[in-house]
Amino acid sequence: MMREFEIERQFDLKIESIKPSKGVYCLKTDSGTRCLKKINYGTQKLLFVYGAKEHLYKNGFHNIDRYYLNKDENPYALVNEDIYTLSQWIDGRECDFKNDEDLVIASKSLARLHSASKGYEPPENSKLKTDLGRWPHLMEKRIKSFDRMREMVRRKKTHKRDFDMNYIKSVDYYKELGKEALEVLNSSNYFEICKRAEEEKSFCHHDYTYHNIIIDNENNINVIDFDYCKREVRAYDIANFLMKVLKRRDWDLNIAKLIIDAYNSESKIQEEEYKVIYAFLLFPQRFWRLSNRYYYNEVNWIQSTFNKKIEELIEEQEKFKKFIEEFKELYNL
Repeated sequence: MMREFEIERQFDLKIESIKPSKGVYCLKTDSGTRCLKKINYGTQKLLFVYGAKEHLYKNGFHNIDRYYLNKDENPYALVNEDIYTLSQWIDGRECDFKNDEDLVIASKSLARLHSASKGYEPPENSKLKTDLGRWPHLMEKRIKSFDRMREMVRRKKTHKRDFDMNYIKSVDYYKELGKEALEVLNSSNYFEICKRAEEEKSFCHHDYTYHNIIIDNENNINVIDFDYCKREVRAYDIANFLMKVLKRRDWDLNIAKLIIDAYNSESKIQEEEYKVIYAFLLFPQRFWRLSNRYYYNEVNWIQSTFNKKIEELIEEQEKFKKFIEEFKELYNL
């Protein structure tokens, strides 16, 4: 456990109670309720995130978990080797992806976030986080990794597990999807769109999902947890949000349309951006991530959890294929 008095000393407050909650701590203090979080990256990256949030706030996007500064005007506390941030504790419920009204307000909020992000100059001493222009390379690398993982299965001396069998059975399907996604991206105006994002100095949240979208009692959307935010084309955030929702909504085209229409009502998606969104939707990111976590021991879930997840992915292939065709047709891609 962190040394509480260090937090109190550096942030100049008194902690009355401390309660763990979903990977963070809820602190009751003499200055109100705060969210304390241990971060697993360095202070330079943190300063990029801090600057991004302050930039949004300055541009009128107020419903975010701003950081508090310590006595030295830094947005963190150093306790031994660990870095902690202190932010506003936002009361509310998580966005419900099965509720259409929630989806509409969350989509509009994402559009406003992207607009407010324009013109961001990161602080001097921060480390620039960017994925602009990197996606063709990332996709290529991930497509190649499918063969490497297949080789790992082939070389297994011991008994092959259920996950291995499912991986072997389905990897070609996902590899083909990956290649198709890369072709779509390469035939799009991706690099011009990146150039535009570079010029307008915008950024993306990069993890816009239900537990980072908090709806308060006034029905306002609050966006939290900007740990992954970086310079990126907004098509990434839009596609990522669509995917997170659609896997819970049976890949229903009407839901995708609902989200895109709501986004467009705040900020128009350019015609050439749809192709990039489509490429991101096509790319088998979830399959790649799951396999990567499994074969490189990135998370210590039990075997059955991994297998359940890969079987769910395989099961939705037909619905996904149908959705992709309909999406392509709807937006003339």
